[in-house]
This record gives sequence, structure tokens and C-alpha cells, in this order.
Amino acid sequence: MPKKPLHEDWIAVIIAFVTIGLVCLGLKPLLPKFTVWSDAGTFSTQLGNIVLWKQMGILFLWVLASLFVAKLLVGYTQLLKLIPSLLAVIFITLIAQLIANNSSMKSFGIEVVLFSLILGLLISNLIGVPGWMKPAIQTELYIKIGLILLGCNVIFKDILEAGALGIVQSVAVVFTVWYFSFWVCRKLGLDDEFRMMISSAVSICGVSAAIATAGAIEGDNKKLSHVISLVLIVAIPMMLFMPYIAIWAHMSPKVAGAWLGGTIDTSGAVVAAGTMLGEEALKYATLVKFSQNVLLGLAAFLISLYWSYSRKEANFEKPTLKTIWERFPKFVLGFVLASVFFSFILPTPLVAAAKGSLKELQTYWFALAFTCIGLETKFTDIFKMENGRPALAFIIAQVFNIFFTLGIAYLVFG
Repeated sequence: MPKKPLHEDWIAVIIAFVTIGLVCLGLKPLLPKFTVWSDAGTFSTQLGNIVLWKQMGILFLWVLASLFVAKLLVGYTQLLKLIPSLLAVIFITLIAQLIANNSSMKSFGIEVVLFSLILGLLISNLIGVPGWMKPAIQTELYIKIGLILLGCNVIFKDILEAGALGIVQSVAVVFTVWYFSFWVCRKLGLDDEFRMMISSAVSICGVSAAIATAGAIEGDNKKLSHVISLVLIVAIPMMLFMPYIAIWAHMSPKVAGAWLGGTIDTSGAVVAAGTMLGEEALKYATLVKFSQNVLLGLAAFLISLYWSYSRKEANFEKPTLKTIWERFPKFVLGFVLASVFFSFILPTPLVAAAKGSLKELQTYWFALAFTCIGLETKFTDIFKMENGRPALAFIIAQVFNIFFTLGIAYLVFG
């Protein structure tokens, strides 16, 4: 009997923890750092910097080595095909990074992942993706590695020191909004996979929750990419307009920050929106968002449990602990372990020294993933899939989330 290849979840865990180990040992890759530019002069000066090109080479070699390891672990031997493909994916991602660092774009606080998605969508829809580019389009692997590295920056001590109120709000919002979203999806006739992924994305923490849920239910990749696209697109107007609504409504910084952190579905957008309202609002926005991130592991376990028992297995037998374990997304376990290590086990000076480099790596893994999502997605499908019902369900659920979270924020922090 042929040996079963290692599951992608475990591969992501291996690569992420090897990365964490290398960074903690002092091997910190110098990744491309683009400065803010506003005109052709500063743009061309930046591109003429030899150091920047060396950093680009380091990024390429780091990701290529990770991809080689991933492919070898599943028995893939045509490794040379990865080189031109990865060059193209990284090139698109770096162009997105350059656009994101334009002074005008920077002032809006728009994240690089959005531009990665948009560039990927433009190429996919206007030009098409040639076959030679496809080997390095590994969306799920990239985002799973990035999610595990995110765990290094979710520090339990910081959340607990900031107070239990953020956790109280997060629990109330997550459970209520999840059930409302699930109900809306059911009323609109969406299938079980869409219900689970949309409900988790809206209520917990956006992209990360959608990925974790898809892993727990072994969901369809096209549906997952669709939900992720909705998360990123809807987050933009929320990020831009909600801070001004908070100012217009004369919300206190605590209430405004808690509102932003509990509703906006990407961490970067939360930080950008919170920054527009000042340091105190940013603090509470980050606190609530991180509190939701902490709930990700518990949510993935509960979803695995629910899915196994609600779906049943063959012959309607009750699922065993083995079934539940097999459905549980192992990269979420990696996320939790990384958070535990950086919260309670590793010495504080080491944590402080390593977090910056790991955050940079996490950002690039996510940016690469969103480039791949764009390359795999037809723009018209975002609102045409199933006659637009998933998009409608997501928007309705997000509107409910905005109003409900605002009420809870006033109750908890007002």
C-alpha cells in the first residue's frame, strides 16, 4: 500500500516552526523594506538601491526553499518548475508593496494584501494565467504558514493585562454574530460550507477564521477564495468610513476602538482605522481584535466537533475522537502553540527580539497568498457566484455585526 503523503496542514506547521526556530537562533532574513514615495524621483531612487534588490533576492530564496521542502514532503519532484513561477508571483507581490507605499495610498492605510489581490485579479481576468505560473500558486499553504506566524504576535499576557472587558465583548459578539450569520445564510439557501465559512469570517477574525473553518470542514477551495475576497473588499469602506462615523457620533476612544476592533475583519485595517482616532482608540481596537484571534483555536475545535456530529460519517455512525482529530485543522494547532510559546515559555528578551522579523515574514506570506487568490479568481465570480447570494449574505451579516457590536461596545466600555 503506497504511503499516504503528509497533509498540507502539517507541512505548514513544519515550515512555520522551522522559520520560528531559525529566527529565534538569530537568522533573521532581511526582507524588502520599501520607503514611502510620492513622485518619480523618490520612486526611481528606491529602485536603484542595490540593498533593496539584495533583500528581494533573500525573499525569493527564503520562499523558494520553503516551497522546495513542502513539495518534497508530498513527493513532488519537478522542483525547477517552481523557480519561474515563484519569480512571477513574488514580482506581482512586490509591485503591490510598491503601490501600497505610495504616500497617497499610505494616507488611507490600505494594506498591501489588498493590492496583491487586485493585481492578481487584473492579471487573471484581463490576461489570463499561463500554465508555467501555476506551480507556485499555493494559496492555502502560504496563508497557513502566515497564520501560524501570526500566533507569535498574539500574546495572552498583553490581552489579559489590558483587561477582561475585551474578551467579554469578543465572546458576546462572536457567538451572537455567528448564529445570526448562519441563520441569514440558511434563509438565502446557501449550502453548509458557505454557511460555516461566512459565519466564521464575519464573526471571528475574517480571513484567518475562514481558512480555519475551511480546514475543519474540508471545504471547497473556490468557496474559500470567494469568502476571502468578500472579506477584503468589504473591509475597505468599513476601514475608511467607520472612524468618521465614530467622530460624528462623539464616541469615546474606548467605545470607538472596541467597535472598530470587533467589526473590521482584517488586523491591518483595524490598525489603520484605529490610528485615525488616536492612540487610545487604537489600543482598544487592537485589544478586541487580538481577543477574537485568541478565540480562533477554540472556534476551530467547536466547528470540527459540530461538523463531525452534524454531518455524521458513513452508515450514520457517531464520529469517533479520531474523526474529530482528523477534521481539526492542524495549522490552527500551530497557531495556538506559537502563541503559547511566545506568551509563556520563551524569555521576554527573545520574544521582543524575534517578533519583528516574524511579523515581516507573516506579512509577506499573507501578501503572496492574496496574490495567488487573485490569480485564481475571476472578478465577475465574486458577485455572480450562486447569483450573488453569498455576497448578499455576507453584507447583511456584516451590517448586523456593525450595529450589534456597537451596542455591546457601549455596554462594556461606555
